[in-house]
Amino acid sequence: MGYMIGNFLNYITVEKGFSQNTISAYKNDLTQFAAFVEAQCKEKGLGSPDWTAVDRDMLMTHVLKLKERQYAPATVARKVAAVKSFFNFLVSEGVVKADPTENIAGARLGKTLPKVLSVSQVEELLSEPTKQSTPEAIRDKTMLETLYATGMRVTELITLNVDDVNLDDGFIRCFGKGSKERLIPIHEQAIRDLIAYIQETRPQIARQDEQALFVNVRGRRLTRQGLWLILKNYAKTLGIENEITPHTLRHSIATHLLHSGKMNLRELQEFLGHANISTTQIYTHLTSEHVRKVYESSHPRAK
Repeated sequence: MGYMIGNFLNYITVEKGFSQNTISAYKNDLTQFAAFVEAQCKEKGLGSPDWTAVDRDMLMTHVLKLKERQYAPATVARKVAAVKSFFNFLVSEGVVKADPTENIAGARLGKTLPKVLSVSQVEELLSEPTKQSTPEAIRDKTMLETLYATGMRVTELITLNVDDVNLDDGFIRCFGKGSKERLIPIHEQAIRDLIAYIQETRPQIARQDEQALFVNVRGRRLTRQGLWLILKNYAKTLGIENEITPHTLRHSIATHLLHSGKMNLRELQEFLGHANISTTQIYTHLTSEHVRKVYESSHPRAK
């Protein structure tokens, strides 16, 4: 069973160009599912575990067990999506004749709207590192400012090299999902922060042979986990740790740009690097919710 999972992971890596984060998540999801299938086959006396033994009932049992373990709805949906993609691959390879996931709608398992900070909350978060003058605090301020300025994914930010930043023309070269390149403009405040960081602060903390833009205390490329801990600590200081996820600043700038009218949906899609505009459309729901709250708080007949 593991052999076919390996083939599938190779397929989405080479032919589909999935991001490393997605590949890692799918690997974990499918390994977990394979262990479940093996246990089910043993319990039902079906002999050696085999992908052809999977039917709709077994899949629904898997989903119920995930929910019983209190996985977040979005996580359950992702795990189901991984299984659906895997069986689509198995059908195309002739390993199974029918797709047991065909009538299971992962999107209905509960897709929640992303958490978004208000403009004032973002300003407080971005100013928090300025209360210290250490090289690490200056790095943090620059990093958070860049995240909010560009709307980049966390993985995109930590994979940036110094050479990807063009301060003269005011843009950053970013490689998104599927290694797709896009040029993202950066505003004056972010440019000023980056100039000071690259010219003055980064040389104090980065190793000479390190190409990464943002580095950790050892002078090497900052990891996704490292960035998340930094963000979470500042959020905790402000008492908004429950409002923060690794992509909160990305969701926030997307919502702010759309709500302000500074970008339309197509422009926002390009800015964020979404392959499909349907992904970008979630932010229209967020801005609609904002309008509803303003309406209910201000309309004389709504009270």
